[in-house]
Amino acid sequence: MENGKNAKGKLIVFGIMFWYPLAGVTYQFLHYLTGLRRLGWDVYYVEDSSRWVFDLKDFELTPDASANIELVAPVLERHGFSGKWAFRGAYEGGKCYGMNEGQLGRLYKEADALLNVTASQELREEHMAIPRRVYVESDPFNVQVKVLEGDVKTLNALSAHDIHFSFGENLGQPDCDLPVEFVTWRPTRQPVLMDLWQNPYPPAGDSLYSTITTWKNKGKDLTFRGETYYWTKDREFLKIIDLPKRRPAGFELATQVDEQTRRLLSENGWRLADSMHISSDIDRYREYIQKSRGEFTVTKDQVVRPRTGWFSDRSACFLAAGRPVITQETGFSKFLPTGKGLFGFSTMDEILAAVDVIESDYEGSCKAAREIAQEFFAAEKVLGKLMSEAGLG
Repeated sequence: MENGKNAKGKLIVFGIMFWYPLAGVTYQFLHYLTGLRRLGWDVYYVEDSSRWVFDLKDFELTPDASANIELVAPVLERHGFSGKWAFRGAYEGGKCYGMNEGQLGRLYKEADALLNVTASQELREEHMAIPRRVYVESDPFNVQVKVLEGDVKTLNALSAHDIHFSFGENLGQPDCDLPVEFVTWRPTRQPVLMDLWQNPYPPAGDSLYSTITTWKNKGKDLTFRGETYYWTKDREFLKIIDLPKRRPAGFELATQVDEQTRRLLSENGWRLADSMHISSDIDRYREYIQKSRGEFTVTKDQVVRPRTGWFSDRSACFLAAGRPVITQETGFSKFLPTGKGLFGFSTMDEILAAVDVIESDYEGSCKAAREIAQEFFAAEKVLGKLMSEAGLG
């Protein structure tokens, strides 16, 4: 269905594609935009934030969004969103791209609802005129802790929305060690366009278990109840650093590391790929996933230790590409089937057992992965449920 034809109404998706224009983020929002369009909505993509964008060349924030626009706008237009997107830098000297300011102002007055995906858009008075405002949190923990600490900015941001969803599917459950207050968190997960991930590549004999990741993040660790909860993944990888020595299957990390870390990884049998090269092009990113043997990855301490039930949007893409996934347990196995095609682990022994199961029936494992994606992540199902619960079905 083309945008605007037989549409249920006008719907704005707010996000971070222009702010952080790497392929994984772009796919995350393409899944929402196209999935919602298939459900009959007249869908628009908008970024209208006071936040500067991320410069991929200098790894710094910049007020000049032109380079990021050049990367992302052609992707949106290629997928049928020509004339349906806008970026406005809501800061001094910020420019408007795509729809002009007059068109954007009219859209705010005419829109029936907004989805604030990744909760990255600060809502101003003009946004509050939109009748239904839906908060979609992709990374639990930070906001829940700030609520418990009484952070006024966070509380106001949550109050500006009518309903709240989170990828933390276990939030509020007895076995989730993260108290929730102030709002009711409804579970959701990343939607995936199954046809976009149809895999044309049979696995090569030398294909590798891989992932695309940031090795080390700074500035996002949080102290909660006197303990530090970590955002960075290097701590988790170091716990299983000798994995490649324990099984003949090859393991690769698409990441960026310093020379000392590169030597450590190489000494332990890890192969390395350039994550920026892979992630700078959406077709190259998808092909990298499709040609992998499967995904092996770890997960951030902030979603593991409290058992939030979080699951990665990238891992969902591996499943949709018919590639099995071995990932660190967050409590997601309460909601997703594991044991063939998808595996959660907490120990090295569980990783090794998962590899053995996959390798004992690789073709069956790939089939199971695709079936899990179809049943639990297909965009039409995930978004149909979310929109229905949001009163927009």
